[in-house]
Amino acid sequence: MSTFKRTNTLPWRDFMIRTALVVISVAIIVIALPRDNGVNLKIEQGKPWRYADFTAPFDFPIYKTDEAVKAERDSILRLYEPYYTYSQERENKAVRQFAKDYSQGIPDMPNDFISIIANRLHRLYSRGIMNTDEYLKLSRDTSAMIRIIHGKTAVSVPINKVLSSVSAYEELFADPILANYQEQLKKCNLNDYIVANLVYDKERSETSHRDLMSSIPLATGVVQRGQKIIDRGGIVDDKTFNILQSFLKESELRQKNEKQLSRTLLGQIVYVFLLMTAFTIFLTIFRNDYFEKIRSTAMIYSLIILFAVFASILVSHSLLHVFIIPFAMVPIFIRVFMDSRTAFMAHTTLVLICACILQHPLEFIAVELMAGLVAIFSLRELSSRSQLFWTAIIVTAVAIATNLSLEFIRANSLTVFDFSDYNYLLLSGLMLFCSYPLLYIIEKTFGFTSNITLIELSDMNKDLLRRMSEVAPGTFQHSIQVGNLAAEIANKIGAKSQLVRTGALYHDIGKTVNPIYFTENQSGYNPHDGLTYVESAQMIISHVTEGMKLADKYNLPAVIRSFIATHHGQGKAKYFFVKQKNEFPDEPVDDLLFTYPGPNPSTKEQAILMMADSVEAASRSLPDYSEKSIRELVEHIIDAQVAEGYFRDCPITFRDIQYAKTVLIEKLKTIYHTRISYPELKK
Repeated sequence: MSTFKRTNTLPWRDFMIRTALVVISVAIIVIALPRDNGVNLKIEQGKPWRYADFTAPFDFPIYKTDEAVKAERDSILRLYEPYYTYSQERENKAVRQFAKDYSQGIPDMPNDFISIIANRLHRLYSRGIMNTDEYLKLSRDTSAMIRIIHGKTAVSVPINKVLSSVSAYEELFADPILANYQEQLKKCNLNDYIVANLVYDKERSETSHRDLMSSIPLATGVVQRGQKIIDRGGIVDDKTFNILQSFLKESELRQKNEKQLSRTLLGQIVYVFLLMTAFTIFLTIFRNDYFEKIRSTAMIYSLIILFAVFASILVSHSLLHVFIIPFAMVPIFIRVFMDSRTAFMAHTTLVLICACILQHPLEFIAVELMAGLVAIFSLRELSSRSQLFWTAIIVTAVAIATNLSLEFIRANSLTVFDFSDYNYLLLSGLMLFCSYPLLYIIEKTFGFTSNITLIELSDMNKDLLRRMSEVAPGTFQHSIQVGNLAAEIANKIGAKSQLVRTGALYHDIGKTVNPIYFTENQSGYNPHDGLTYVESAQMIISHVTEGMKLADKYNLPAVIRSFIATHHGQGKAKYFFVKQKNEFPDEPVDDLLFTYPGPNPSTKEQAILMMADSVEAASRSLPDYSEKSIRELVEHIIDAQVAEGYFRDCPITFRDIQYAKTVLIEKLKTIYHTRISYPELKK
């Protein structure tokens, strides 16, 4: 019976927070999305085409094969002639240096040999001298030509008509006139005066090389947009293989275009923004309470971002097929901790985001949506660990069946099936078996409590429950009875029955500290006889604070601790309060000394427990268990709780409260039904 007012407008602060949440999510996802949405086709030459009928989406050239282009380039390179500039300055400098160094003549040689050697050097330079390494590289092909630039003219010269530095030196010594003076000439180090005067002209040579390469046509034809390339199941022959390879190459070139990248980025931003905004609007309209719990919002958006980023990494690096990612984990986790509708919407949003990075999204969307739906249906009521394992098996089977059905729709025969997809789906199914251990991590990370954890806490062999059954058996039986009543009410009004049942088992755990002070654990002796009413009230109230201490000590989940704190709300220990007021009417009474610390219930489940606890405890004091007395008791207690405002802060309705009354009356009538008396046998 919540007092919260529903308004049609969203507060400005909430609007800004949700907008920031959308923007941050979009930014992280878009950063991870691959920009290169090039076509990822597996083309196998000589094998059937396993994709749908393929037509050209745009005009593109049919490129020659790398082998054909290489052969043409090798052929045309025979016509390539590198450019070398004739350097007169180098010749003049070298000859002048020789004349200067030997102006006094060469020992043991006639004086006129200075001019003879200078003349021979001039002849060598006139033919042209190249760097030895360059000469050896070019001279491998004896038909190679070079272009020698003299001023403004360039002349083609065979490579064997010019000299290298080494061959020029050898030719100088082979001169008939100088041959008789080799010993004297060797002492002159004539190789110092033989330098390359043909200088490689890099700019002209590279220009000539580019012109030759560009003269080779890279394409042999053009495919027009809309032209049928191959049918599904058709054999990929050599010609078709080349056309498909040309299509992939052209697609890659287009993707590298800067404008195309900008358009791709803009499209991704808008697309992801629309999906995340739509999902946020859905939560705002139908599940607005999730935004009040940071853990709920954090888990939902974190799961969407995490799986979208993981899928983007796989696709952008072409690591594995995206089917290997167990996307069904997202609806499983959200369904376990929240509700089915949110699980389905989150899963749909995630699948549609990931679909935009795939070339063939139809199969992906169909398979993953079916897997997600089955995961949600199979976990409608999670009550055991085995359900998660069966869910993994069923989800995997349905995913494989969905993909197989699409293959049957599109294929002509089994020979065109790609069974590698099913390997990835099986691996994904194996990963779903990790849902159970991951569920524990999710619980601890975001502070949730799953039904499995609640079931484990309900085990009577748990330390706290076993201790209560030993030291406070009356309280233990009371807690079990309250749990049964509360679970029946929860089932009737659509609340969480397992949660309230587990909360009921622990709500009075604080009574184990001083069990004798509570009537259900007494057997004749009452220690309150020796206490004042204030002291007795404080002892009774202390079972809430002591229960919270035990809950902290044994690391009970926060949701269970809340039942301990709220099952009396901010009510009073009425028995001792009324006794104090009646026996000491003239003395002022401090209400706080008789008041439980609270707070009042804030959830349906907490309100149910308060009603069931109060009614079950009071029912033990009825003088008779007629339908009228039980009805009057239930009506009186619950109406008093409503009147005192205990349910003001929780979303329970008057209709829910009326259903709760009906369930309590019927269950108490069953529990305290009158037994017939058995007759005695007359002798």
